[in-house]
Amino acid sequence: MIVGNGEIGQEHAAAIDAADLVVRFNDCRSYGAGGTRTDIVAVCNTGRPALAMLGGGHWKTNAAVGLASEIWCTRAPERFEVLRGTLAVTHPELDDLCDDYSAGFHAFASATGRRMVQMPAAIHVAVDERLSAIGAEPYVVPSSGMLVIDAVLERTARPDDSVTIVGFGHQGWAWHPFSAEKRLVESYIAAGRLQRLETLPI
Repeated sequence: MIVGNGEIGQEHAAAIDAADLVVRFNDCRSYGAGGTRTDIVAVCNTGRPALAMLGGGHWKTNAAVGLASEIWCTRAPERFEVLRGTLAVTHPELDDLCDDYSAGFHAFASATGRRMVQMPAAIHVAVDERLSAIGAEPYVVPSSGMLVIDAVLERTARPDDSVTIVGFGHQGWAWHPFSAEKRLVESYIAAGRLQRLETLPI
């Protein structure tokens, strides 16, 4: 179960908590109304989101983070270093987007006995290629949600696993290609690789 930070009906909480594996994101806004089980917290480990999570201590004491056994850093630092020069020209306002804080998440995971996973650049590259193939609008980087969906489908799920998403509204930061991501997700659903909890019988 991959649980986004979008709207989730309380009627889905039991199904989320009954899953064998639950992934949540960043500050885990889905926690509570969207169930409580949390096995993995996937984080944006670069730029302002990472700095906000690591600073101040609130993320580290988040109830969902406390339950997680793994922290996944979704952004491959080497991929963002490649982007840095381009963004300096095309999006100078994003001058800190490529600043990597993976070391801070690694230190937290190590200190609290959690497994730290750095998602490889190959996931980002593959998602970029798939988005390009379906005519994505201009964008800067895929969302963490899209990267995790692909990582789970390609590297985590076994052939007989059922992979379900919930709380994905495909909207948010202006420089994620949400319209194209929605089309890509729908293609996975049509192919039987993925399902949305919201469309399943309760």
